Amino acid sequence: MVSAWSAKCTSPDPMSCKNELANPQSLGMQLNRNTKEVNPEYAWTDLTYLMYRKNVSWAYYVDEGTQPDCENDAMFCDPKPQTAAAPEIWNPLPWFETVKQDNQLGNIQPLDNYYTAAKAGNLPSVMWIVPNQMHSEHPPALVSTGQAHTTSLINAAMESPDWNTTAIFLAWDDWGGFYDHVVPPVVDENGYGLRVPALVISPYAKKGLIDHQTLSFDAYLRFIEDDFLGSERIDPATDNRPDPRPSVRENNPLLGDLRSDFDFTQSPRAGVALPLYPLNRTGSG
Repeated sequence: MVSAWSAKCTSPDPMSCKNELANPQSLGMQLNRNTKEVNPEYAWTDLTYLMYRKNVSWAYYVDEGTQPDCENDAMFCDPKPQTAAAPEIWNPLPWFETVKQDNQLGNIQPLDNYYTAAKAGNLPSVMWIVPNQMHSEHPPALVSTGQAHTTSLINAAMESPDWNTTAIFLAWDDWGGFYDHVVPPVVDENGYGLRVPALVISPYAKKGLIDHQTLSFDAYLRFIEDDFLGSERIDPATDNRPDPRPSVRENNPLLGDLRSDFDFTQSPRAGVALPLYPLNRTGSG
């Protein structure tokens, strides 16, 4: 979601990184002198590196509390704290060398700052928002609580002065994808994963559209790059910070273009704030 790659690195040099999907945290562990914690090296290039060079504002909003998932993929584990200041599996950007070198750690903020910025019309150009355990819809959290939380985030954007220049990409991770019967396409040695649902919400989104393109999380990065970076990619050949990633995922010819989900010529539609806890209605039809 932030770099289009997952790797293990043995030093701050991005060329020390090697492809690793399952556990990028196990090599290159460094002792943090301030916290005395052992942190991994995330030396490969991420999207914030390009945005910093082009003066594109960004934020990563962390819903503080406890982490939404177990690091060993178990359903239950001892809760681990989640804060904007502490890197972990749902808050990886503080581990990235580019974020530290560019003095951008302050862009990783508590979620309350999102609501404040939305109300004031001061949202950054690009942002990510991640939930905590209570709001994540991960067991044993209630799905209804997570849905209400997501609704509150979207309502805040719709009621913001920034609404007319907003595009929201609502994404899940596995979401029952274990039952997906379609073999993922092969695009490089990493391929695509199980299918997951996603929604596009915007005053310029095409009404009622179901997008049948082949898409992945890489499409979100491609949209940001096309919109804010003049289509510059996280590309070792052009970004002046080469790493040995297997491919430039945003350029894969199989990857669809999310810009086709929008009609930027139409008048922007007003936001429609929804109730956080809609009444249950039953009946026969």
